[in-house]
Amino acid sequence: MLTKDQAICIRVVDYSETSQVVTFFTRQNGKVGVIAKGAKRTPWPFGGPLEMFSYGTIAFSDSTREKLATLVEFEPLSGVVDSSALSGNIFVLHCCLFASELANALTKDYDPHPGLFDGLLRFLSDITRIGKGRGLVPLIMFQLSALREIGLCPMLDHCVNCKNPFSDQWPEVYFSNNAKGLICRDCQGPFPDKTAIAGKAVKCLLNAESLVLAQDPTLVQIEDFLINYITDALGRPVKMAKYILDC
Repeated sequence: MLTKDQAICIRVVDYSETSQVVTFFTRQNGKVGVIAKGAKRTPWPFGGPLEMFSYGTIAFSDSTREKLATLVEFEPLSGVVDSSALSGNIFVLHCCLFASELANALTKDYDPHPGLFDGLLRFLSDITRIGKGRGLVPLIMFQLSALREIGLCPMLDHCVNCKNPFSDQWPEVYFSNNAKGLICRDCQGPFPDKTAIAGKAVKCLLNAESLVLAQDPTLVQIEDFLINYITDALGRPVKMAKYILDC
């Protein structure tokens, strides 16, 4: 049976001298692994090269979901990321690789998340235009949307213990990975894993306008917080995460 779908390439591995194993994140079918026979030949048999962040319409044969599907067709679509344009901006490249790895790590094969697909597509478009200067803003937005989509978004609008609404006037603010949410000063005692987080960082996490206007130190703290939270949720680090805050 042939299946057609919109797809973003999130992983490419050489399989032989002429073929590749490609992981696509598709809009209606979720994550799909395919064997792309002859993908390394010139001219390309699929209408365009299969590279990281390639976006287009694919057709694949999936006779059994226990094995790799076979890529039959790839028709590139324009307007997202030209991977050749990333060669001069290592920070943007690292952000794109991190986001792709995150989409891979947070989802299972054939588990569709159209909202996450749309968010990844929007991120890849936005990060290329914004560049290094404010690149953490779209990356943070993508991570928050991804966590919401899969049901792992932390509770940030109230203390998870006493339920009091968050206020940027709180004298101290903490976050607990185990509790998956904020802890106020009065409730922080029973949470040994708590870490302090600035109230203005929480405000930015709750308000997109505040996030866009945030200063770089606040963005760095937010990104560090998200990486720590995602690492704990996955039970392992995302490999590209270590490159984000070092750029």
